Amino acid sequence: MDRVIIFDTTLRDGEQSPGATLNVEEKVDIAHQLERLGVDVIEAGFPVASPGDFDAVERIGREIRESTICGLARAVPLDIDRAYEALKHAADPRIHVFVSSSDIHLLHQMRKQRGEVLELAEAMVRRAKGYVANVEFSPMDATRTDREYLVEILAVAVKAGATTLNIPDTVGFAVPDEYGDLIAYLIDRVPGADKVVFSTHCHDDLGMAVANSLAGVKRGVRQIECTINGIGERAGNCALEEVVMAIRTRRDFVGVDTRIDSTQLYKTSRMVSNYTGILVQPNKAVVGANAFAHESGIHQDGILKDRSTYEIMDPKEIGLSDSTLVLGKHSGRHAFKTRLEDLGYQLSAEDLNRTFARFKEIADKKKAVSDQDLAMIVSDEIRMPTEIYRLDHVQVSCGDHSIPTATVRLIGPDGTILCDSATGTGPVDAVYKAINRLINFENRLIEYSVQSVTAGLDAIGEVTIRIEAEGRVYGGRGADTDIIVASGRAYVNSLNKLIVATKPAAAISI
Repeated sequence: MDRVIIFDTTLRDGEQSPGATLNVEEKVDIAHQLERLGVDVIEAGFPVASPGDFDAVERIGREIRESTICGLARAVPLDIDRAYEALKHAADPRIHVFVSSSDIHLLHQMRKQRGEVLELAEAMVRRAKGYVANVEFSPMDATRTDREYLVEILAVAVKAGATTLNIPDTVGFAVPDEYGDLIAYLIDRVPGADKVVFSTHCHDDLGMAVANSLAGVKRGVRQIECTINGIGERAGNCALEEVVMAIRTRRDFVGVDTRIDSTQLYKTSRMVSNYTGILVQPNKAVVGANAFAHESGIHQDGILKDRSTYEIMDPKEIGLSDSTLVLGKHSGRHAFKTRLEDLGYQLSAEDLNRTFARFKEIADKKKAVSDQDLAMIVSDEIRMPTEIYRLDHVQVSCGDHSIPTATVRLIGPDGTILCDSATGTGPVDAVYKAINRLINFENRLIEYSVQSVTAGLDAIGEVTIRIEAEGRVYGGRGADTDIIVASGRAYVNSLNKLIVATKPAAAISI
């Protein structure tokens, strides 16, 4: 059976989601998880964009050996040179060169004629080819580009040495039949098409990114560009977990396969959600909290008699367990560790101690701790080396006839204990003001949202916030059975990201 290459651009296009800023350590951590997932190509970043992006691509190139590592570059000499500098230590490097091709972009953005862009595409693909054997070329906004001109620019790229031709639906404009027809047209007419791999890169502005990608596969595409949880510019990209499970579940229709280890999908989804601060909606296909939940009595009856009546996928395929009541307050460390290993988590002794202590705290408050709760505990407690402050204690006094007051204790750099109090318009506001007195970094809260991880009055609440400072947005996330504590965790998490992004490590002090 044909195999489709899975090209993950979570670390590049995915990070372009508003507020989804990732630091170098987080990117490297995600890259290792993508390698475990079985991703064929990891687009690690845009090296010329910033020193941080360059460092992330370079480190990922050095550390990841089982996946091709790709760096994005505009059709600009400096971009291509920087991409190679970042990738030169990678086991299998790829430079991804892109240039606009639609008349809309050429007229309003590039201010160039078609002939000029053809010359630019040829020269820059050739420049990239001088550095690496593996070169991808993308004519940006391909689905709104004149077809004859699209054939011309792709032919130039092939002649210059491109090995992959990516056909981006940059603004999510195409519909499946139209996109599939475009792919067939190009494969039939581009000289040398049989010597290159055709690729999809579909955005989800009209909710058809996965459908368009599959339509491309049916017409000859053998690489799909996608992101974990479908994050990315505007409405996002083709969701990796959705397109992979669609291919696996409907092999009879699609006729291809991937080398993805689907049991790693849920864990990868949670990791990306945790690090970016972008929540996965409950009704999200494949990895959403409700994806394998059944409330209707008719559905429950069918599932109890035969799972296939209302489920087309086995939850174990994506790394979930059938169990909903797994662990409680009487469970020991061994059972806890074994259950985490069953879910795909391999923790160090230090991380295991910390997560077990947090599990015991929650188990005292909840009758049962589910797999979703465990995933939350792990993602909330495993901290990156760049964490500067940690919330240690929160105490709040409030009511309809009192002034909301909060006392907060933080663990700072080198284990320093910091404590202060503040009043506010409500308990969360008071907690945030107390934290601000201890961590003096000017910012503005622009988004605050709460959702429950599981059902019931004892459910764990997950708080996601976004703060803005100097024109940049930083996401934060925290979880606890007490929503005020979860709010404090989320705020400290976002402030840590702000501090790391704006101050050199040596300058962080209290």
